[in-house]
Amino acid sequence: MLRIVAPITSALATQIVIQNHYLHRRSNVRFAFGLFADCKLVGVVIFGTPASRHLQVSACATDPSSVVELNRLWVSDDMPRNTESWFVSRALKLLPPLIVVSYADTKQRHFGYIYRALGFNYAGWTDMDRKTARYDYVVPGKHSRDAFRVGYTHRVQRLPKVRYWITTGNKRERKELMRKCTWPTLDWRSSRPPGEIVIRLPTAGRA
Repeated sequence: MLRIVAPITSALATQIVIQNHYLHRRSNVRFAFGLFADCKLVGVVIFGTPASRHLQVSACATDPSSVVELNRLWVSDDMPRNTESWFVSRALKLLPPLIVVSYADTKQRHFGYIYRALGFNYAGWTDMDRKTARYDYVVPGKHSRDAFRVGYTHRVQRLPKVRYWITTGNKRERKELMRKCTWPTLDWRSSRPPGEIVIRLPTAGRA
């Protein structure tokens, strides 16, 4: 199987993720890449400007525009195991020098295993320093931001998202961006995100 990673148009990337990504929603597109297997498009990854300027400033106060978000990733279920990490690693190499941030949605039981495999820096989870829970106000069939406008029906506790980041460019450019990035680099083994279940296999000779 011949696999190629190449830039694609924002229109094509948006069409594919609306059809196939679990969110079925468009996202901001700054860079988009397709994964082609034997000339068939079987994957899409999108990097876009984060919706929140605060997010960019929090990740790099001295150069917020250097921060982009990996906001959509889809790979066909027909592809072999580890295709996602292979695809993203090659897409990252096609980007200019940037700080790339991404979130794993624990509501979907995602904890960012692909990011760990790719060597992303682990930055904990959203609201990890808060002492009280946050809530989303829900209207069936509507985005949470529309809840107050149309009248919400109930509220649910907001689940955290796990934060990761990495830099792109050549070795010198990556090091310079790493110095600029103000997100932390934590050890996910000793500070696992809420809800992640650790399965410990028995060691040899033990029941």
